Amino acid sequence: MHQYHIVSRIAIYLLAVVMIVFGVFYFLNPHDLVVFIPDFIPGGILIAYFVGTAFILVGISFITNQMVKYAGYALAILLFIFVLTIHLPNWLNAGDKEMKTLAFINLLKDTAIAAFALHVAAGAHHQHLHLEESD
Repeated sequence: MHQYHIVSRIAIYLLAVVMIVFGVFYFLNPHDLVVFIPDFIPGGILIAYFVGTAFILVGISFITNQMVKYAGYALAILLFIFVLTIHLPNWLNAGDKEMKTLAFINLLKDTAIAAFALHVAAGAHHQHLHLEESD
């Protein structure tokens, strides 16, 4: 089994805690978040609950070191979907300078978290997805 450097484990645990906090936030404030879901995505408030559940499960996966590859890739995909369907359109179409700045910051934040999730998933060598060895 691959041994992680202690700093790497701490970074993964920090990401896990952040994801769990985000997930809980989605459950506590679903009506505040449903307004950000694009109209072409069906499900309304159920999507907010789904995303909250996904964030919590990813956090648990990273803390327990179980199914990390699946969780990391799923988180990256979810966040890239956010970037392409929410943050990028908001950044491009925002009329207010503050809203444009906020959308750009969220775009960068989710891209950075997705990149870290990909790094974590790729580093989970002992958890195979039956892809190429270099995944």
